[in-house]
Formats: sequence, C-alpha cells, structure tokens
Amino acid sequence: MAGVIIYFALTAFDIDILAGQRTLLFLFNAVFISLLLVFGVQGDSGNRAWLSFPFLPFNIQPAEVCKITYVIILARTISVNRNRVSSVRCVSQLAFHMLFIVGLYIVISSDTGVALIFIFIFLMMAYVGGVSVWWFLAGAGAFAVVAPYLWQNIMREDQKNRILALYDPSIDPTGWNELWQTNQNLKAFRNGGLSGTGLFNGTMTNTGALPARHTDSIFSTIGEQLGMVGCIIVLLLLLAIALRIFYVGMKSPDLQNRLICVGIGSMFLFQILINVGVCLGLLPVIGLALPFFSYGGSSILTSFIAMGIVSGIKMRPAPDISAHYIRPY
Repeated sequence: MAGVIIYFALTAFDIDILAGQRTLLFLFNAVFISLLLVFGVQGDSGNRAWLSFPFLPFNIQPAEVCKITYVIILARTISVNRNRVSSVRCVSQLAFHMLFIVGLYIVISSDTGVALIFIFIFLMMAYVGGVSVWWFLAGAGAFAVVAPYLWQNIMREDQKNRILALYDPSIDPTGWNELWQTNQNLKAFRNGGLSGTGLFNGTMTNTGALPARHTDSIFSTIGEQLGMVGCIIVLLLLLAIALRIFYVGMKSPDLQNRLICVGIGSMFLFQILINVGVCLGLLPVIGLALPFFSYGGSSILTSFIAMGIVSGIKMRPAPDISAHYIRPY
C-alpha cells in the first residue's frame, strides 16, 4: 500500500525540482550510507548493508534508495554539461560520483553485488548521454591495469572461489561449498520441469532446502512452483516493464528526463540479468533482488519510487528544444 501511495505521489511530482538540488542529493547519499557505520547490521549474506533504527520496526537498505538519487545526480550532471559532455571536467564529475558511492558503500558494507549496479548505471547513462567512446576505452584500459591488484589485495578468498568455481570444478568437487547455492537453484528448476509443482507446493522451497528462496533465489522458487512456463511469463513481464521505461525516455523531449529513464531502466535490467543469471548457474552468486518479485520492503519501495518517477515524466513531457542529441563517433 505504501508503495502504491508513493507511486501516485511521485507521478504528480515534478522531478526537475529535486534534480536541481544535486549537492543536497550527493550529501544525502553520503550521509545515508555512512549511517551504516553506526546503525548498520548484517543481513543473511553477512554484509553490513541494513540500517536498524531502534525507533523503527523494520530495517532499511540505504543503497536501494540511493540508487534513485544517484540516477538523478548523473542525469542532471550530463544535462547541465550537454554541450561539453565529453570534456575532462564533465567526465571527471561523473566518474567522481560513481567512484565515491561505490567506494564508500563497499568499504562500509562489503556488498560488492549492489555496488555493481551503480557502475552499470554509470556506464549506460554516460554512453547514452553522449560521452565519447574514447573515454570508455581509456576506462577499460585503466581497469585492466588495476584489476590484478584488486583481485590479489581487495577481493576476499571466498569471493574469488565463488567466481572460479563455475569454471574450475576442483575448487568445490563435492558441491557443498561455493557451488552449493548454485546446485540448489538448478535442482529447484529440475523439480519444476515445464509446468511446475504448483503454487506454494514446491518441495525445496517449503522445506527450506533452497537458500534465500524469498530474495536472491526467487527466480528458482518460481521455476520450481510454476515451471519453465511461469519463468518465461515472469521474464516477459519484467522485460515489458524495462522496455516501457526506455520507451518513455526515448519519447521525452527533455534530455534530463530521458537520462533518468535510461538510468532507471538500466537499474532494473541489470538486476534482472544478474538475479536470473545467478539462479541459472551462469554467474557467481551475487545477492541482488529481482524487481517486484523478491521479498524486501526497501527493494519494493524503491521499485515503486522508480516507476512513479517514470510515470511523472510520461505525464509531463516538458519541451527541450536545445536538447537535440547526436551520438558522437
């Protein structure tokens, strides 16, 4: 109910008012995430990613809310610098916002999965916003240089094994360690078959044999109970939502609003790809929610906030004659 109310409220709200306060949004992100140092608690994944206030009966995941404000900050920055978006100054500003929130969040929470969303949003918005391809090549080169250091000195041993186990069976030959959750996910799909065992009748989901069945493994839960048919229907619904968001952005004459839709659509698309990829055993285990399906108040409210913003952009197609966009090559 709260999500629906927020959705309609944001539909009637002009997001340009909020976008004009970039500095305040940046400070909000910094303070909100930093509160994890004082009020942060560990979730099931072991990451310090949840805020537990003594005066609230529920926990809050600040990164979920900050994804929306982060998108608005990037959209505003590109929009203000539309005529010099590939300049050193503009690219530096964009990279700073991305590196700051990613670095701060990883250092405090150790949740690299959610941090990846901020990077993906940055890449998509910068590309669509007109940043020169040469900057992306330079960034890829810089990443190639620092990647060995990050692998050896920053990533934990369990994170390395989680990635390598997908390609090297000798790391977990019994399947009871790094590959256990992946094997359980695949077993749930096999149990479901084509049509599934029936809603609320999943053997593994009802007995607790499927880890994170309400959140990270929700797609496996759908596969066991509703089968391949149910999985396809869910994917089509989510794909339709993502495509609709991108469509609204394409039709908006305002560059800032267009980029906000790109950022929100990218956020949803990345989470869908990662959640489904993890459940199918195509990617190492990364704890990301499946939009609108995974259990979690912060995730659901953020999804409704995002859709309310997109709906508001659809209702107010503000003219922006000067924002003709031509992709540089």
